[in-house]
Amino acid sequence: MPVHEFLNDTTCREGPGHYWGYNTVAFLAPYHGYAADTRPGGQVREFKAMVRALHQADIEVILDVVYNHTREGNQMGPTLSMRGIDNAAYYRLVEDDKQYYMDYTGTGNSLNVRNPHTLQLIMDSLRYWVLRCTWTASDSTWPPRWPGSSTTWTG
Repeated sequence: MPVHEFLNDTTCREGPGHYWGYNTVAFLAPYHGYAADTRPGGQVREFKAMVRALHQADIEVILDVVYNHTREGNQMGPTLSMRGIDNAAYYRLVEDDKQYYMDYTGTGNSLNVRNPHTLQLIMDSLRYWVLRCTWTASDSTWPPRWPGSSTTWTG
């Protein structure tokens, strides 16, 4: 299941909506619906505890993340985060009519990773998940390394 905070989509079909989880609204937060602890920050504490427990049991954690689009959809979608901050920086827009979105993902929008701030957000998010949420003191290497690589994360 996707790890980022997401919103369920009720616009794709009639009924209660689907829960596929790939409609990200926050790249730096675990999905609150997976947590039993409803206090502020509870999902972060539970996520970190889960990762520690899995690592102690020698179970590898593979994160499912989406960085090519968000839940904000196209020009008809809701303004939830990045659209309201800097629409043109975060999203690929039609060159000759900037009110419309380039949709390479089939979700209504595509992130503009050509923009250095958008790329920085993605890289900061990746570092956050590896350095703050998945690496534990019981792991054998510091700094964390990509599997099968000598490349290390720098915080």
